[in-house]
Amino acid sequence: MTNESEAQAATEAAPDTTALEAELTKARDDMLRALAEVENTRRRADRQVQDARAYAIDRFAADLLPVADTLARALAIAPPEWREGGDDALRNLLAGLEMTERSLLDTFARHGLKRVGAKGETFDPNRHQAVAHIPSPQPAGTIVDVMQPGYVLGDRTVRAAMVAVSAGPNGGESVDIKV
Repeated sequence: MTNESEAQAATEAAPDTTALEAELTKARDDMLRALAEVENTRRRADRQVQDARAYAIDRFAADLLPVADTLARALAIAPPEWREGGDDALRNLLAGLEMTERSLLDTFARHGLKRVGAKGETFDPNRHQAVAHIPSPQPAGTIVDVMQPGYVLGDRTVRAAMVAVSAGPNGGESVDIKV
């Protein structure tokens, strides 16, 4: 009987061992999944912190863009004789406006805000807004005029540049411009 009771005890212990091994495997799997989730959460939080640092000024910068536009317009309408003429007050006023604009643009650049939308660039629908499609000697899809410069902060567009895009030398070709 001793052999019989030992055999019976071994048979009963075998299923318990299998159940315990399955439980251990499930616990390991659950632990690995939890560790992976914690790592993913940490990475996501790090990425959000980096984005917050990089793009913290985007709304403030967008609010300052009209100031930069106004300075540029004021300088653009000043007649050349004011710069060359004899009136020192006007020359000093223009010099002050130019220094203010340069200082503002330097500050933008120092904080990662860059002007986009120069003539001759290739049209990029992520950074430009086409407001006209005109015949031009420039190749099709090239910016021929800038109505309002755009600005980007890192890889994010703060304001798209309003531009006129070339339709090509003969103007009849169709260029697919996605806006």
